Amino acid sequence: MNRRNFLKNTSGAGLTLATISLGIYNEANASTPNEMFVDFDLNEITITELQQKMIAGNQSAVSLTKMYLKRIKEIDKNGPKINAVIELNPDALKIAEAMDKERKAGRIRGQLHGIPVLIKDNINTGDAMMTTAGSLAMKGNIASKDAFIVTKLREAGAVIIGKTNLSEWANFRSSRSTSGWSSRGGQTRCPYILDRNPSGSSAGSGAATAANLCTIAIGTETDGSIVSPASINGLVGIKPTVGLWSRSGIIPISNTQDTAGPMARTVRDAAILLGALTGLDNADEITKESVGKSYKDYTTFLDKDGLKGKRIGIEKSHLRGHEGIVAVFKEAIQELTNLGASIVEVDLIKSLEEIGNAEFQVLLYEFKDGLNSYLKSVNGKMKSLEDVIAFDKLNETDAMPYFKQETLINSQLKGDLNSKEYIDALAKTLSSRKIIADLMSKNNIDSLCGVTNGLAGCIDLINGDYDTGFSLSQPAAISGFPHITVPMGFVQELPLGISFISTAYTESKLLGMAYAYEQGSKKRKAPKFITSFKPKSPNS
Repeated sequence: MNRRNFLKNTSGAGLTLATISLGIYNEANASTPNEMFVDFDLNEITITELQQKMIAGNQSAVSLTKMYLKRIKEIDKNGPKINAVIELNPDALKIAEAMDKERKAGRIRGQLHGIPVLIKDNINTGDAMMTTAGSLAMKGNIASKDAFIVTKLREAGAVIIGKTNLSEWANFRSSRSTSGWSSRGGQTRCPYILDRNPSGSSAGSGAATAANLCTIAIGTETDGSIVSPASINGLVGIKPTVGLWSRSGIIPISNTQDTAGPMARTVRDAAILLGALTGLDNADEITKESVGKSYKDYTTFLDKDGLKGKRIGIEKSHLRGHEGIVAVFKEAIQELTNLGASIVEVDLIKSLEEIGNAEFQVLLYEFKDGLNSYLKSVNGKMKSLEDVIAFDKLNETDAMPYFKQETLINSQLKGDLNSKEYIDALAKTLSSRKIIADLMSKNNIDSLCGVTNGLAGCIDLINGDYDTGFSLSQPAAISGFPHITVPMGFVQELPLGISFISTAYTESKLLGMAYAYEQGSKKRKAPKFITSFKPKSPNS
């Protein structure tokens, strides 16, 4: 969950843990791009291009895996120290070898065959890697089987090369947390400017994909945790309709709002991953709602003319505020118009103001219920939320050196899901579905659009995250509706994303519009690994 946005809206194995020091390069080089890390043979490469290389015999799954593993060592641990990867998969090369043998035998599983992927460390893998949500309390937790989406990922032929760091407990531990920090993994950094926060909770998945440590990655979201780090790291991020992807085998926050989703450098790559992991899972009842509403190949909906004749509802409040952000957003609105869309201003955020405060109560109740169920399903040392709280208190120096665990404690104090407070709060948040649908119907619009998130803030382990303004994560989060963010531009070397939101199971429609905007604007740029932003002298 993106804690900063949430508060505003609601008023490893084989790897050394990163240090917290931000002094990476000499001050003289603080504002200078580090070209030696930008240059990479697979830089900004797409799934389609990788498949073409493997078909031609120029690359193999093994060679690609080796290249990304080397890249992780050079960038993530020894060079700029992005610290995005919390654990490498010791079986990665073995998986890649198996995929190469299948290819040689004439069996190609699909577009993900042999493609290296990173996944967030709150998603079960039934292998040698741990699943910890970044918590020292969960260290040593080895899942007995894959999460449903991991099974689908393996069936598709992808090569899981490791797990990514995250905001501990998906940013549901403290009101003063620092996004991208976990007690197990340390602090992840934004590859664009290294003393900036990559946002959470899918910080590692965002930073790794942006820095070209993998081809694609998987994040999870409760409120903003895919789209915010995607926006801040110059990526495409998809928060699917809750129910399109199974959540079984994922450490939960909210049964109502949780979902995993793709993080990629292009809309096409995100669409490929989205379709590959859909499916009915008997262990997650809500996936039954996706039957007849999902697709195995969302790339068929990608259309350069996907904005022609569309009516786009622009969030009115995002036309005010930080002048740099507003200027980028207004330029994007003009691009939408140039691509054939008509624009309508709407007050989406204002229409949901009275609902926002209920969301936190829902999450407190559902986190306790969901985590206790998860911990009972795995053979780890933690058996309940109460055990986690006790562990952190006993190991406070290592587990809580910068901020505490008041959110965990507040969750533990809640009753069960039959509590009137929970039932009332849930009803209030779910009313957002009708409000959003009615707003879209009244204005006859195809998508709601706005600034996905503000600019990356500085890493601050003492005070925690701070509000930089602008967010459109909550409407889709509390309603369970789909949300796609696409790179929109830059302010002082920091990326911004534009959001496309609509009603349940409209991913195909949103992808068409997102693709048209992406192809018409081409705003994605690879990071330069600048150490810190230093303003120019007035006389320079």
